[in-house]
Amino acid sequence: MNVLIIGSGGREHALAWKIGQSSRVDRVFVAPGNAGTEVDAENVDISATDTAKLISFAKQNQVDITVVGPEAPLCDGIVDDFSEAGLRAFGPSRRAAQLEGSKVFCKKMLRTADVPTADFHTFEDATNAERFINERYGETPEDVPLVVKADGLAAGKGAIVCGTQEEALLAIEKIARSREFGTAGDRFIIEDRMSGQEASILAITDGQTILTLPPAQDHKRAGDGDTGPNTGGMGAYCPTPAINDEMLSWVEESVLVPTVHAMKRSRNPFRGILYAGLMLTPQGPKVLEYNVRFGDPECQPMLMRMKTDFIDVIEATLDGRLAEIEPLQWDPRPSICVVMASEGYPNPYDKGHSIRGLEEAAKVEDVKVFHAGTRMVNHDVVTNGGRVLGVTALGESVATAKLQAYRAVQCIRWDGAWCRKDISDKAITQQI
Repeated sequence: MNVLIIGSGGREHALAWKIGQSSRVDRVFVAPGNAGTEVDAENVDISATDTAKLISFAKQNQVDITVVGPEAPLCDGIVDDFSEAGLRAFGPSRRAAQLEGSKVFCKKMLRTADVPTADFHTFEDATNAERFINERYGETPEDVPLVVKADGLAAGKGAIVCGTQEEALLAIEKIARSREFGTAGDRFIIEDRMSGQEASILAITDGQTILTLPPAQDHKRAGDGDTGPNTGGMGAYCPTPAINDEMLSWVEESVLVPTVHAMKRSRNPFRGILYAGLMLTPQGPKVLEYNVRFGDPECQPMLMRMKTDFIDVIEATLDGRLAEIEPLQWDPRPSICVVMASEGYPNPYDKGHSIRGLEEAAKVEDVKVFHAGTRMVNHDVVTNGGRVLGVTALGESVATAKLQAYRAVQCIRWDGAWCRKDISDKAITQQI
């Protein structure tokens, strides 16, 4: 069969690499792809948001299944559009994708499903939100543990963590007055800030059956020790010892199952990847947010470990027969992904720097370098984004996997390249 993957990041390279291993797959197209997918698949020069051209391409090239990587086209309803055109696409419908596309929708759904999450308030204008902050925290302006979140998609930057009244008011200013996130700030929520470790639980569901994947842990902050600004993710590892088997079962029963059932009852059945971002609070796990696709970079170490033919899982999801497939098989070794980024990221950065050492890095045992923000210029791989590469490795232990990943990182150079040095240390300190 022929498969089309939509997107251009590290997640999409990992999907192309994994799906391309299937004996059932003849050709893998990636639209628009990057320099890595140009090697492991076939790039198609069509934007991930140009649905009409993507549908036309899929029809002309006998594409059997389309896999949608990023959240934006999912929230825009690309799966519905493909379905109306008689094509099969893996991912949730437009209405189901509101779990990620609208923070307000997500929080209301969590409340309806009785899923643990932080208390929140919804606002549509800055004045009422500022009044709420001033009235509630006017006497304790230096102790304001809140998060202000734009309702819509904001490239992972629409959640502003606050500790003081001044910071909360500034967050409201950015979202609702300065409109730094555009229409994503038409509505916004103010929620209580939770404390604890973060963890990611991803599951595949056909709306009936839920297959929970091994837990992973992302590293959102730019600096070592979880310091600096939030990013799209500077690295991840899988599995994480922060989630033991007992807690994973609890998350399945208390988070995933009630959410899937609530979506079905609301006539928005969810099919595809359901990603629960959790905060492991002293009171137990609580949902920070839902995503409706693989995380990036969690996807990379997760697919490095998956031994099951992923196209079989995708097809079973589309056919509504996940309950019939064999249990997923996993490499017992842990995997970690270290993101190499452009100088300046997550703030403005330059593009077009030539990347050296990729061939040398590829020779490191049990390592795969997934491309994210790259493109090919005259047979030369150059930087084309903030997060440029996801250097991913397997190892007999987390420490060994880390060693291999950073050994490959040391092979790779471009002007301004940088990465965090402590990816997976949280697991290593727990002696896992």
